[in-house]
Amino acid sequence: MKSQANVFINRELSWIEFNKRVLLTGMEKEYKILDQVKFCSIFSNNLDEFYMVRVASLKAQVEAGITKTSIDGLSPKEQLTKINKEVKNLTDLQENFVNDLVNNKLKKQGVFLKNYKDLTENQKNWCNNFFTSSIFPLLTPLVVDPAHPFPFISNLSLNIAALIKDREDTKNQFVRIKIPTKNINRFIQIPNEIIQSSDEISHFFISVEDLIGNNINALFNGMECINYSFFRVTRDADLELKELEADDLLLAVEKSLQKRRLGGDVVRLEVKSDIPQNILKLLIESISIQKEYIYFCKSLLGLDDLNQLTKINRDDLKENLLIGKTHQDLKNLDSPSNKNLNSIFKIIRKKNILLHHPYDLFKTSVEEFINRAADDPLVMAIKITLYRVSKDSPIISALMRAAENGKEVMTLVELKARFDEDNNIQWAKQLEQAGIHVVYGIIGFKTHTKIALVVRKEKGRLRNYFHIGTGNYNSNTSRFYTDLGLLSTDPDIASDLLELFNYLSGFSKQKRYKKLLVSPSSMREKFIFLIKREIKNAEEGKKAEIIAKMNSLVDPEIIKLLYLASNAGVKISLIVRGICCLYPQRKNLSENIQVISIIGHFLEHSRIFWFCNDNDHEVFIGSADWMRRNLDRRIEAITPIEEYELKNQIHTLLQIYIKDDYYSWIMKEDGSYSKYKLDVANNRSQIDLIKK
Repeated sequence: MKSQANVFINRELSWIEFNKRVLLTGMEKEYKILDQVKFCSIFSNNLDEFYMVRVASLKAQVEAGITKTSIDGLSPKEQLTKINKEVKNLTDLQENFVNDLVNNKLKKQGVFLKNYKDLTENQKNWCNNFFTSSIFPLLTPLVVDPAHPFPFISNLSLNIAALIKDREDTKNQFVRIKIPTKNINRFIQIPNEIIQSSDEISHFFISVEDLIGNNINALFNGMECINYSFFRVTRDADLELKELEADDLLLAVEKSLQKRRLGGDVVRLEVKSDIPQNILKLLIESISIQKEYIYFCKSLLGLDDLNQLTKINRDDLKENLLIGKTHQDLKNLDSPSNKNLNSIFKIIRKKNILLHHPYDLFKTSVEEFINRAADDPLVMAIKITLYRVSKDSPIISALMRAAENGKEVMTLVELKARFDEDNNIQWAKQLEQAGIHVVYGIIGFKTHTKIALVVRKEKGRLRNYFHIGTGNYNSNTSRFYTDLGLLSTDPDIASDLLELFNYLSGFSKQKRYKKLLVSPSSMREKFIFLIKREIKNAEEGKKAEIIAKMNSLVDPEIIKLLYLASNAGVKISLIVRGICCLYPQRKNLSENIQVISIIGHFLEHSRIFWFCNDNDHEVFIGSADWMRRNLDRRIEAITPIEEYELKNQIHTLLQIYIKDDYYSWIMKEDGSYSKYKLDVANNRSQIDLIKK
């Protein structure tokens, strides 16, 4: 095989290419304007997390003198150089687009982000009164001098750096003011009557930093502000957990979260492009950051806050994404007069049900399954894994109610779900207080699997019902993430799930399962077997094909096998939303591999693995991507789909994605992506699935 650099794409650069697709999607004229704003916000939020975790890790490696190369042969320093170059190009593109949105496109649609200096005296008076009553009490200017060291700048906070002086003294003093964006909206709406606009559909805003900046002298009675500018820092926010030394994992995560709130090293400094040089110099000296990690912004800082504007109640400016209907096999459960708690269990006993969210409503399927189990007197126990749950979770409420009803309830709460740790800690405490047995999983492994098991007593015997999904038990994200799930009573899979739950609670060392693919024990081995079987079939002249849909494809061993399969004649179609470290369509390497990425209104989150097996198809769905972390360092579960009808449903679904010529980005042999250039798109996967 060729050198590493010629067969693997750098993971970080592939992620940047993914985020570029998000941004470019938002810039397409076919999207309504508030949807364009949403994509710009997502791009910025993604970038913040990328710097907090991935860039922070690379920067730490450089500072520690680590030179170990990535799978494509780049050192940490070389990766950082390429990352900074690519990101600066993309943020320039984003800022130009956002400035045009704010200054032109939004105005034409009646959404105005006003500049304080352009307001009338009456409008300024309203804004000043709002500042005095609602903002001023929240502000705390911190001076920097020999008696007051430079204050700690919290992660992702928006700040003002100002130079002030006593009117009777020529010496300037440096002051930092944190803008309280968590306690007040970033964009403050000015009432229409103050604008003197009779147009009821128009909306007028002023940014909170613009308002504070123009009232800054109110903070320094008897002094004068010479100059000010805005800045924002991004810090290393990855948790460092010493699990083996922790007697109480809950306490260990809480302590790590406290460190995160304080923040690690600064990995990025964002400033306004017109920042005065004397203020910039003071910031660089005080924060101790190299110039290559300074980003000069031509638009607003912290563009993820643009998401606030998407909440404007204007249906003409955004798509209605609240779609979905009750799965056809569960429709009779909709009736308020249907009080038969047994009905959902009767339905699942008769047939396995394949769910596809958000097109199939999460509320009337998965939530219904847990709710009915909580209230059914024949249900003896409920076991479930919780990775990310919504803040006001109906499933959590149902689990607590089940415990009150005397059922045995066991939940695994993954405390290390990145950026959801705090939320999960609070849920873990509430669940324990409700009398639920809460466990935190296996030391050294993150539990990422999405499984729920209901044990029901029927005719003197226990029967197991279960749900296995590709997405979290989260009512909010289920409306915007596409995910698959299986409701079933298959006895072999149920037996595997019982063993897996016992393993998670620490009472089993099970490593072999009847049907489930479980990592880190059996999943990698099974996928290798399945790919090698397709290679063997191709070599023997049998029909050989692989279709796989996932979030990320990174694992070197899997990629090498896919290259071998391609060279053996296996047709391979990969639907990879995010990172893809494989080169497609390369001569003598991957000529039979096609890679597409679907970027649309819904986040494509489902993982599907389809193997032709000489027309005796084997199909799987579950929680794992083809990444080292999923295959080796996480607890994951993937279930086979065995019924002929459900296999066909999944194959039809995969073909809808493969034929997409609207949301689909095609990966080229150099690792870049392009969209179809069609005047009229014939296949819009997400729209077509809504209509089904």
